[in-house]
Amino acid sequence: MSRVRTAIVIGGGIAGPVTALALRRAGITATVYEAYPSTTDGIGGTLALAPNGVAALRLVGADAAVTAAATGIDRQVLAAGRRQVPLPGLAGVPPLRVVHRNALHRVLHERAAAEGVTVEHNRRLVGVRETGDTVTATFADGGTATADVLIGADGIHSTVRTLIDPHAPGPRFTGLLGFEAVARHEVAAEPGTMTFAFGRGGYYLYWPEPGGGTRWGVNLPQERPLSLAEARAVPPAEWLRTLRAAYADDTPGGELMRTSEAAELQVVGSLHIMPPVPHWHRGRLVLVGDAAHAPSNSSGQGAALAIESAVQLARCLRDLPDVSTAFAAYERLRRERVERVAARAAKINRTKAPGPVARAIMPVLMPLFVKAAMNPEKTIGPEQRYVIDWDEPVTVR
Repeated sequence: MSRVRTAIVIGGGIAGPVTALALRRAGITATVYEAYPSTTDGIGGTLALAPNGVAALRLVGADAAVTAAATGIDRQVLAAGRRQVPLPGLAGVPPLRVVHRNALHRVLHERAAAEGVTVEHNRRLVGVRETGDTVTATFADGGTATADVLIGADGIHSTVRTLIDPHAPGPRFTGLLGFEAVARHEVAAEPGTMTFAFGRGGYYLYWPEPGGGTRWGVNLPQERPLSLAEARAVPPAEWLRTLRAAYADDTPGGELMRTSEAAELQVVGSLHIMPPVPHWHRGRLVLVGDAAHAPSNSSGQGAALAIESAVQLARCLRDLPDVSTAFAAYERLRRERVERVAARAAKINRTKAPGPVARAIMPVLMPLFVKAAMNPEKTIGPEQRYVIDWDEPVTVR
């Protein structure tokens, strides 16, 4: 059995609380340290949670509350112009769940509090020091914390990643900016239907919002990345004018933009992905979630993979005799899977901003593409049917 009994978890987003909950189930006491003063500070829009992510949440007792806060999506449609083609799905798999990031954070933090997990806010990590069998974190406020291991669940701009490897790659800009809102316009789609549309101005998606209206998200092509602060410094009314001009001739994109309010526009900012990270761990430091692997949002798997990795890391620390062996087993269990998902999403990204010729022939080619290329059991089956066996001991290969 591992001698690890305590852990410092850096980051209170999605991976952080789940890691702490999974470690607690494994008999390890974890404290979460979050840089921001509150749970989410309103950052982020709606995210998709795939069935494998919900299955992993079940292992820490958070699946029911998350499902209750989410909207189920059980039908998906590909659209270009007025042409729509249903996408084949997986038989016997629960629906995709779409949930606002704030709601997901709230549920996870409430679950962590109910289990006795301590979360400290305004604790921004600035350094670490390893001494013998412990690691000490230093925070910007001058405070410190010491534990057996330190886990970086601090997202795509991870500080822990650079402490593990100063030469580690950073996030890459996808060439897209994200926006989201709820339009007053009602689309002619059944509840639970998500439509992926290729408009003249860029890619967008939408679904009927429970309670009325249509929730939409846009990936607008952009030449240079903008930080979230830069993107939000632009008045929402100006962004909405840009979106209305870009999608003016699209159906229903034009109506969605025209019937949305600037005050309700969620500016998500530049969309990034993580290239493969060479080193997931060093000494008593290890990465989990987006700090190690952040595929494009096209994958629909970012949150689910982060949750899975949190659970798998806890299993490895529970079952293996020392930290280095546990971290190596954890990377072995996770790296191939997450990089395969990232590669699939990268292919999808290349279709999000088709040129004029591609847009012109897309309505004709869509049915052929779906029939020839969209074998759900082959493409997403291994992703969504993945279930972690918590009780199975982790062994050294």
